[in-house]
Amino acid sequence: MLRENKKMKPMMMNGASPDRVYAFSDGVFAIIITIMVLELKKPEGVTFHALFRLWPTWISYGASYLFIAIVWVNHHYLLKYASEATPRLIWANFGHLFSVSLIPFLTDWMAESELAPVPVAMYAFVFFLVNATYLVLVWETLCNEENPAVPDRVMRLFNVRSFLTLSAFLAAMILAFWFPLLGFAVVCCCLLLYLRPEIKVSGTKSSEPRIMKNREM
Repeated sequence: MLRENKKMKPMMMNGASPDRVYAFSDGVFAIIITIMVLELKKPEGVTFHALFRLWPTWISYGASYLFIAIVWVNHHYLLKYASEATPRLIWANFGHLFSVSLIPFLTDWMAESELAPVPVAMYAFVFFLVNATYLVLVWETLCNEENPAVPDRVMRLFNVRSFLTLSAFLAAMILAFWFPLLGFAVVCCCLLLYLRPEIKVSGTKSSEPRIMKNREM
């Protein structure tokens, strides 16, 4: 019996379901949004002028909320392609969640400084970090010869767009040191490219990943 249990444990680890990674990630995203909401400050007065004086807070919060929503949508769609929770996939996911967890801190700092150059530059750097770690997560999830979930042409287009966006975030970070509002605008424009999930299998009638269909069967 002991020998059989020892043989079964590696098999269970190799075929571990990614459902726990999925659930844990959703919990982290929910906590990040909650923290960001709790950091919102009320106006010092009861007039519209006092409310409008907090414009850096509303802009920072709006951009960050949209950013987290976009990250969650793409993360949600991507993990549907994961066939098993490998150690590399788990650590890549932790790295991605770590970069996303920095958003509330940078959002609050940028709002309190009224979009000062250094906070905006660091904000753009966090966007770069989130995108870079997501790219690693994509490679760990999809770049598997035994499980080709996405055509090569689609992956090439995705990689080109990812590297272009990474370059834009770096440009926004550098630009923010001299023109913080312009750097912030560049970051917001880059978000528009990710309103839809990046990876989409073309040439199929259904956008549902094949891996999920096989898992249900």
